[in-house]
Parts: sequence; C-alpha cells; structure tokens
Amino acid sequence: MILPIVGYGDPVLRKKGQDISASYPEIRQLVSDMFDTMYNAYGVGLAAPQVGLPIRLFVIDTTPFGEDDDLEQDEQQALKNFKRVFINAKMLKEEGEEWGFNEGCLSIPEVREDVYRHETITIEYQDEDFNTKTEVFDGLIARVIQHEYDHIEGILFTDRISTLKKQLVKGKLQKIMDGKVRPDYRMKFVGPKKSR
Repeated sequence: MILPIVGYGDPVLRKKGQDISASYPEIRQLVSDMFDTMYNAYGVGLAAPQVGLPIRLFVIDTTPFGEDDDLEQDEQQALKNFKRVFINAKMLKEEGEEWGFNEGCLSIPEVREDVYRHETITIEYQDEDFNTKTEVFDGLIARVIQHEYDHIEGILFTDRISTLKKQLVKGKLQKIMDGKVRPDYRMKFVGPKKSR
C-alpha cells in the first residue's frame, strides 16, 4: 500500500525515533508499504518519520544510482545490489573526508542542495528479522544511510546547509508547509496557519 509522505513542517519529522521490538504491530507489512511508497515516489530511501511514525526504521534501495555511467563499475554493481531494511540503527562512527553531493528529500519536494557528509560510516542495526548487525559502508551507500539516519534523529538535510542557503530556500520551505507544491506522489501537508 502506498502511504502519504509527510511534508516539511510536520512535527513528526523533528522527533527522535523510538526503538521498536519484533512485536511491533504488522512490521513486515509496514516495511513492504514503505518500499512501495518509496518506489512510487522514485526515491532511494525512506524513513518511518516520513510516513508519520516516530520510530527507528528506514528502508533503502540504491538501484537507481547503479545506472550512473559516471561511476566506476564496481561501485555501480554495489549500488545496483543494495536493498536493505534498518531497524533501531545506531551510528557508531563517521570518518574519512567530507564530500559534497546534491541531495533532495521526498518530504521536501523541489528543494535540492549540496550537503557535506563523511565518506565512511560504521553502523549497528537490526534487519527485518531483528538480527543485529554491525557494518561499514562508504561512498553513495554511506551517504544515503546518513541521510535516512538523520531522519530517525529528527534532522533534515536542510539543517546541514549554510545559513545563506537556508535563507535562499526559505520561501520554498514555506510553500511546502502551506501545501502549495504538487509532487507526483501522495503527500500530507501541515497546511497554512489559520489566523484567529
């Protein structure tokens, strides 16, 4: 089932996600719905807060990045074969040189900016069967994970851009909060504030 994606300005996007257990209601259905929602919006990652749930869960499928001919063949292959569920993730290390990449977000349509992130990460998480894993990732996969991890920490990519860039996108962010953008996927907007 395709779920509506929560737009910028919704308080759920600012909440730190709660850990969940294997007894979380219909977790497998939720994971399936999140993948469907992400694919419908042509995304490569989606976090539970983006569908209105303040829990520590995100899904990633970097296959679309694997089609980029500018990347080396081994990186293309890694991206084409990376589909993963992250539950109760905990970032253990972010290291290496920070590098910029033009990021967007399904909750912040029509806004894209360069964001600097570390090259390599070490993350502990549970998979959809609640097996605990600790893995090291780098490159674009690490970047997508860091972006989605930020969501479960209540952080948005626009928090990581310069003050000047924040001023430049302020109007676009207000349009999202007012529900005045129309991406080609289902969204739920906060709506304009009513004056009394």
